[in-house]
Amino acid sequence: MAIATFQRYEKKYLLNLTQYQALLPVLEQHMTPDIYCKNGEEYEIYGLYYDTENSDLIRHSLSHPYYKEKLRVRSYRIPRSPEEPVFVELKKKIGGITAKRRAQLPLQEAYRMLAGGAPPVTSDYLTKEVLGEIACFLTAHPVRPAVYISYQRLAFTGRDDPALRVTFDRDICTRRERLLLEAGSFGSLLIPEEERLMEIKTTGALPLWLAQELSAQKIYSRGFSKYGTEFQKWMRTGSASAMEATDKPWRLS
Repeated sequence: MAIATFQRYEKKYLLNLTQYQALLPVLEQHMTPDIYCKNGEEYEIYGLYYDTENSDLIRHSLSHPYYKEKLRVRSYRIPRSPEEPVFVELKKKIGGITAKRRAQLPLQEAYRMLAGGAPPVTSDYLTKEVLGEIACFLTAHPVRPAVYISYQRLAFTGRDDPALRVTFDRDICTRRERLLLEAGSFGSLLIPEEERLMEIKTTGALPLWLAQELSAQKIYSRGFSKYGTEFQKWMRTGSASAMEATDKPWRLS
């Protein structure tokens, strides 16, 4: 089992196609595609978000608290068997700083644990600590699968500052039925096809060149949560089947 823990600042921006196309060559001067972008191409992310029956976690998150948490299972390919590895992630935001804890488990073990099962046995100390933290969260929050979210991502890492990361997400696809990672990607688009959700992730201040370019392109940060935006749209329509961000059904991989 693999494990990762880290802390960073995250800023989000919603870009139109013109802004995206203008910013991309500037980033390429100072950054390189990250290791997940094979040959500089996008990769896919598939996620299953968990919440209580009354959606307590996302309701709390949308109230803009000082401290909030979210729990999800994430994969970088559509699982083809119960043994395929996925990541169980507990993400916390404390006063603007994001902290993520995640452990890699077989898909069936992830489902079993999040359904109330005991954490898998492991001899790795750090993995055991993360699984214990997730187990404590589950004790306090009786959760179940709430929404499926997948998207295409293009990501860059700073040449001079490897802690600097910029990502662009598009084709953000959501649904509230067939809440299984192995079911593949289908549902409704959350934002229009031509838009990009950009996230800038850093452990400190933005580099001057990036701050200047954002200002020149009139790109300003805004609060945007994929799950939060989906939940608000779902609440407005009153049903999952009515939630259409673009009046267009999306793909089935």
